[in-house]
Amino acid sequence: MSDPIHTTSNNALPTSTPPVLSFTQIGMSFAKPSGELMPVLQGIDLDLHEGEILGLLGRSGSGKSTLLRIAAGLIKPTAGAVHYQGQPLGGPTEGIAVVFQTFALYPWLDVLENVALGLDAAGVPLATAERKAQAAIELIGLDGFELAYPREISGGMRQRVGFARALVSEPTLLLMDEPFSALDVLTAENLRTDFLDLWIERRLPTKAVLMVTHNIEEAVAMCDHILVLGTNPGHIAASVPISLPHPRSRTSSEFQAVVGQIYAVLTSRMVESLAGQRRDTGLAQRLPEVSSHRIDGFLDTLAAQPNTHHFELSAIAAPLRLKIDELLPVALALHILEFGELNGDRLKLTAVGQVMAACDDEERRRLFREHLLKFVPIMSHICEVLDEREGHSAPRERFELELQDHLNKHDADATLRTAVDWGRYARLFTYDDQARVFQRGGLAV
Repeated sequence: MSDPIHTTSNNALPTSTPPVLSFTQIGMSFAKPSGELMPVLQGIDLDLHEGEILGLLGRSGSGKSTLLRIAAGLIKPTAGAVHYQGQPLGGPTEGIAVVFQTFALYPWLDVLENVALGLDAAGVPLATAERKAQAAIELIGLDGFELAYPREISGGMRQRVGFARALVSEPTLLLMDEPFSALDVLTAENLRTDFLDLWIERRLPTKAVLMVTHNIEEAVAMCDHILVLGTNPGHIAASVPISLPHPRSRTSSEFQAVVGQIYAVLTSRMVESLAGQRRDTGLAQRLPEVSSHRIDGFLDTLAAQPNTHHFELSAIAAPLRLKIDELLPVALALHILEFGELNGDRLKLTAVGQVMAACDDEERRRLFREHLLKFVPIMSHICEVLDEREGHSAPRERFELELQDHLNKHDADATLRTAVDWGRYARLFTYDDQARVFQRGGLAV
């Protein structure tokens, strides 16, 4: 099978029909507390054509959901142009509907009322709204539950209500923000299959779909085209047309080949972006969202492997049953703490990392504490501030504002959450979440 991956910003599929949605050099920046602009998206070009499901795939923080909100007209980009059916998109407009990650249903309304709510708000006569809502409910497989309330039905059924509510307006463009991620594996697979069946059989009114996901297999199973997003700021790292016919078998060699190729692109791009950070960047250092106990468990797993020195990330992901958003943050954490070295798609444990993998809990905490203070500037900074202050305590806001002078709000919040977890594990300080206060504890520097 030929390599379908192209690292180009021109992702339009060859077609004679005009795009349903197009982005031209889209950029998005948010202001930091200092007033300086922090870019989160840069140079995004895409064309979404009729009959196409286009997937946005990338790790958390790559700007996937921001792009979806721009496509919905909910936020305006700071650079570039958005066109819907050839016309500039100036805000929310008729013909565009969204399926959200969470169910977002009104608990005091029954299924029929939840589905019809948007039509009622648009001034559609009650009888017409109820008729259209009933048709959408039957289409999505919920007939018989029209009078049930959200609390009475399962999570999968509640998400079907979300789909019905989006489809009842007969949208030209359907936007889906990780619509299956809140469901268990079997329920998600069932709903994905039902949606694809309706799409392939042309039983949906929708002409095009833009879907955000971080699940590689889900993207390959559903999409005709995938855009892989890189980070800092969000950009298109690769464009991947998927030519496999439906229905697609996840166990086929062709399917797995595409999954492996995309995984390799994501891995190499993320490792290049994340591991390339200098360790002396001070408070501009971003910490991955990974708990100390996840690191601890990962080391235990590596210690049980035959080769405890070198690991290929894509090769160990499957046996460890870790998604890319779960595996890479752990590997990056080991890299930052100098318990491991990331090089491309390979992780090599350092000498101290090998000791960490083999030692007992108390020795791990001691080594973890030493490396936190040596290689993670925010940790030593928090401890220094607490040591200097009377009462050895400080409000969380103090460190939030400092981090936001160097990082965007998402990365600053994620970094501080990780710092709290790592600091507790290392017994460097305690943190009261209700009072939002750090208190110096454990061992002094």
